[in-house]
Amino acid sequence: MDFKIQNDNARDFYKQDFSIINNFLNEVRNALLQKSPLECDFLALEKFIGFIPSKTFINISLFQSNTKMIRFGSKRATLKTATERIVEMLKQNKNFTNFEIDNPEKCRIMLEYSISHKELSYNKIQSAKFNSLRFEIGIDGIEINDGKKSYYYMPTDAIVQSHMTYRNALDSLLRKTPVAKESNKFSQRVKLLGQKKDWKFYLFNTRAFISYKNECLPLYRANVMYNQFDFDILLEQFKDGANWLIKNMQDDGRFLYYYDCTTDSTKDHEHPTRPENNRYYNDLRHCGGAITLIRAYSLTADEKYIKAAKRAIDFTLTTAKEHDTQFGKGYHAYYNKKSKLGGSGMALVMMMQYRIVTGDKTYDEYIKGFSRHLISRLTPEGEFLGYYIHPSYNDGKPLLNMSDKERMETFSFYYPGEALLGLGLFANHFKDDSELEKIVVEKTKTAMDWIVNERPKRYRHLFTALPSDAWLMQAIEEWYDYPDFIKECHLNFVYGDAKEMMKRMYKKDDSPYIDYEGGMYYEYGDHYYPDGARCEGLIASYYLAKKTGETALAAEILNHCKKAAKCQFHLFNSEKSNFAHKNREKSEGSIRFKATRQWVRVDSIQHVACFFIRLYWTQHEMKIKSFLDK
Repeated sequence: MDFKIQNDNARDFYKQDFSIINNFLNEVRNALLQKSPLECDFLALEKFIGFIPSKTFINISLFQSNTKMIRFGSKRATLKTATERIVEMLKQNKNFTNFEIDNPEKCRIMLEYSISHKELSYNKIQSAKFNSLRFEIGIDGIEINDGKKSYYYMPTDAIVQSHMTYRNALDSLLRKTPVAKESNKFSQRVKLLGQKKDWKFYLFNTRAFISYKNECLPLYRANVMYNQFDFDILLEQFKDGANWLIKNMQDDGRFLYYYDCTTDSTKDHEHPTRPENNRYYNDLRHCGGAITLIRAYSLTADEKYIKAAKRAIDFTLTTAKEHDTQFGKGYHAYYNKKSKLGGSGMALVMMMQYRIVTGDKTYDEYIKGFSRHLISRLTPEGEFLGYYIHPSYNDGKPLLNMSDKERMETFSFYYPGEALLGLGLFANHFKDDSELEKIVVEKTKTAMDWIVNERPKRYRHLFTALPSDAWLMQAIEEWYDYPDFIKECHLNFVYGDAKEMMKRMYKKDDSPYIDYEGGMYYEYGDHYYPDGARCEGLIASYYLAKKTGETALAAEILNHCKKAAKCQFHLFNSEKSNFAHKNREKSEGSIRFKATRQWVRVDSIQHVACFFIRLYWTQHEMKIKSFLDK
């Protein structure tokens, strides 16, 4: 399907002057304040939005922090009568007096109006192909008409309600219809919907605008649009993400692990039963947060970042447990009753990054101890064992003699790459123990060969169409700097995965949605992944290509990295885009997982921010090198 024409039209729409919409929103605000009647040029406005009498659905919503959103919609013969009806009904809402209408920075007004409508059967909707039956979250709305009344799920509800799927949207809408009184279960409500033969089901699209101070912003997928890649935006979002981590850091050095912007809650969707005073925390992602702050310090030399990173390191060391290895005293990270290879690997990455940028040798004994532990978890053939301690195995005691079944059940796809990255940093930058360095290099050569050549055979079932081992890509980039270490097969792994990532990245006009460019997919037609985690591997492949003299490949990768970064700009919670959040002050500066889901986690910030800063350094490498050489 050729999407170029419709995408060009969509992009052209966002290049317009929207002062006519801004004037309208100001008039609505004044009417809500009863300062003046609605007196804008409604005929010009009807022409601008393509108003169709009694068909165009007009929706106006009010948003304010810590205040439940209120909304009203109307279809009328004219835009003026529809707007007058909406204003009157908003003023009659019992929560209307909670809004500071006269303060544009607090109370934000959204206009949303329909632009297309098509009747479909609810059970034919799908989300995996680009065709007329597709429901696209944040782009499509749903109308159900029971013969008496219409019920609406607006496209902007995707962000307002933090939805991700067609099921989320349909479930939300069915709760408003009469079938909600007939059953509490989604599956039963859908069945009842199918029995309502006289009910009509529609998909529709809208345009939406949100007030922002004294202007208005056009929205796409209920989000502000970033029309092009920009290094200044990249840098701003990196810094704000790092600052958010510090702002929400706990006294003991932990980060705010999880935040739901919609509910202003720290309840983790993967661990919903954990009490507020004992939320789930993850030691690997904690280390990622510290690495982000170390990156920020390496860019800015601002002491606040390295002081916070040191607090985070100190927390990790409260989890460190000592044990004897065949190489001497070892340390492993023990948290949540588990000792994960990745936890110890990430701890080593974090401490080595800190040592590299500061020269501080405070943690040297731990660095050596974690290095010894990691190489002690290698089998003779070079396979890293995923766990040293797991409560489900050997009564929670160290796993020293694992069966093949235990080894395969506890294998992690990502932990070896994290361990190899930490060991690579040790070999390249820790020059105070040549004997340990020699052992690390010897053991790691076997491990690198095994993971590149044998893992695809033994753990074939863990590989996906879209490559995902960004940690190993980073590890190989790091190990390239060690003399006579990297082999051609290692380079082929990185470049092969990078090429597949680029292949499975939406291009400018191969989807009907203009924010898809730079997002990844497993299979063409998937809802896009604005994927910071994989892009950490992709940017590592750029630096590796530069080192190996693959100039054309490096340029191709860099171009794709910029497109991916522009896609990820939309994950950033700015003061412009966080209008629907319960606590805007809290969410501002954070970075989400997904385009419409409003969940933030320490690693959703870390992956995007660390990708961003390494992409930024591609244009400022000499500046950074000068700083590090100091």
